[in-house]
Amino acid sequence: MKVSKIAYKPVGLALGIAGGAAAGALFKQAWKLLGHDEDAPDATDEDRSWREVLLAAMLQGAIFAVVKAAVDRAGATGVRNLTGTWPG
Repeated sequence: MKVSKIAYKPVGLALGIAGGAAAGALFKQAWKLLGHDEDAPDATDEDRSWREVLLAAMLQGAIFAVVKAAVDRAGATGVRNLTGTWPG
């Protein structure tokens, strides 16, 4: 296993946790900006429409995917800067 891969494991784990928290906060703000209730609906919330439930899921998924990609890319770049090789 390459040194860069080993170095990236703890960095990737820490960044993943931080990125998940950031994505959750971003989603909550985006949901409020769209004029919805403070909390997004659960899929089994009987009082919410299909449209609202699916919109929330789509928005949440998109935000989490973009944040994860940005965090992973930044972490890999940081490891390359420290070790001189790209992890993975």
